[in-house]
Amino acid sequence: MNQSIIEPPLASVYDLYETVIGLEIHVQLSTQSKAFCSDDARFGGAPNTHLSAISLAHPGTLPRPNRRHIEFAVRLGMALGCNIQRTSYFDRKNYFYADLPKGYQITQDRQPTCMGGTLTIPIGNAFKTIRFHHLHLEEDAGKSLHDTDSRFSHIDLNRAGVPLLEIVTEPDLRSGEEVDALMTAMRHLVRWLDISDGNMEEGSMRCDVNISVRKRGATTYGTRCEVKNVNSMKFARRAVAYEVRRQIDLLEKGGKVIQQTLNFDPQTGITTPLRSKENAHDYRYFPDPDLAPVRLSDAFLAKIKAEMPVLPTDLRAILIKNYQLSANDALILTEDKSVALYYQQLASVCPPVLRKAAANLVIQKILPFLQTQNIAIAHYPIAHTQLIDLLQLIEDGKINASAAYQILLPALLQEPQSSTLAMAEKLNLFQNTDTAWLETLIQQVIAQNPDKVTAFRKGKKGLSAFFVGETMKLAKGKADPKILNTLVMRFLNT
Repeated sequence: MNQSIIEPPLASVYDLYETVIGLEIHVQLSTQSKAFCSDDARFGGAPNTHLSAISLAHPGTLPRPNRRHIEFAVRLGMALGCNIQRTSYFDRKNYFYADLPKGYQITQDRQPTCMGGTLTIPIGNAFKTIRFHHLHLEEDAGKSLHDTDSRFSHIDLNRAGVPLLEIVTEPDLRSGEEVDALMTAMRHLVRWLDISDGNMEEGSMRCDVNISVRKRGATTYGTRCEVKNVNSMKFARRAVAYEVRRQIDLLEKGGKVIQQTLNFDPQTGITTPLRSKENAHDYRYFPDPDLAPVRLSDAFLAKIKAEMPVLPTDLRAILIKNYQLSANDALILTEDKSVALYYQQLASVCPPVLRKAAANLVIQKILPFLQTQNIAIAHYPIAHTQLIDLLQLIEDGKINASAAYQILLPALLQEPQSSTLAMAEKLNLFQNTDTAWLETLIQQVIAQNPDKVTAFRKGKKGLSAFFVGETMKLAKGKADPKILNTLVMRFLNT
């Protein structure tokens, strides 16, 4: 048998199926008070301390809408290009659970505040646009604590009534990686809009992942299962990977996928059933009789639109077009709104020729410093004017970049009140442009290395870097690189 002929491997049975995923993303909003009362909505606090008779659903208490809850929903809806509904309604979603004091959740079913919308996410080297079905307002439930007592579960109702936005996608996602990319992009956006801190570890952002599989080429969807309350990008990828394989294995054995609500256990990496998946009629939705319709005026919408920040995708385009930054630099500078604002302020007061250098300074020097010191960019101690002076010294060839970043910048961090020019003078960093002095040094290096001079003149032009480096050593780093390069080439070619 000819061993050089290798049979191609058979395609995996998993490759015969397509994964279909839709998300229900829950974003806890950064309002001071809860959705339908004035109770404290902040994270933390001793259990059951952010409560009142309204949070506890005592008889005779009535809810009232939170204006900021509605405003934040509209802000996100505008950013996603949603159709903002001028009139929307609150409904009751009825189900019993120990951490739901009223026995129902106030939400929106018939007429949500925002319909449609899209968000484009990076997938590898390409981009994909994810569609949204709607965004609706609702309140959160409390929290059940199952590991604080060996005999009983405890209930903390601090979170009950905290304002949420539920963002429901169309079934446009096809992998755990795409789920990760969408959640990452959504977290970035809600932080950019200042409507949520997006901290998944605190439950400020989590998602229910609806997963189904179908044979490739099929046009109908398979039976979906919902993995509840995934609060980590890593867990989302693992949950999708496991559930997809579970469903395919089941179908390949001739079984049927049962519509269920599932729990993902990060310890075991598997999903387990919680209950059969509910449909809308199971919740007995009906209009909340205690809450009037939400009607949005032209003035209300115009005010929100006027206060909207430039969105990250638009700002990246501006930085690339107007500041001549690379796409990668623009992406890094817009990963955090405070960093983007800092760079814009710095670039606005520096000469256009220095804007690229200013971006490099922020990315390569300032951001690493902030990370090691664990401080916000607003607390970076060196003033914009000092940084511009540093960049200008490099641009004018008065000090070299290495000395500027390795000696001058650390010195300014130690003494931020000092003048950049005075500090450079104090540290004796200014480069020597005396050509006669440089020529003397070059002649010394050439006299010490006749063999390399001969090799250069026979064609090894790369040796010019050797002569520049050796001369710079004699000059103790104070030679102007541009002048030095010119002089070295002149001596080597004569």
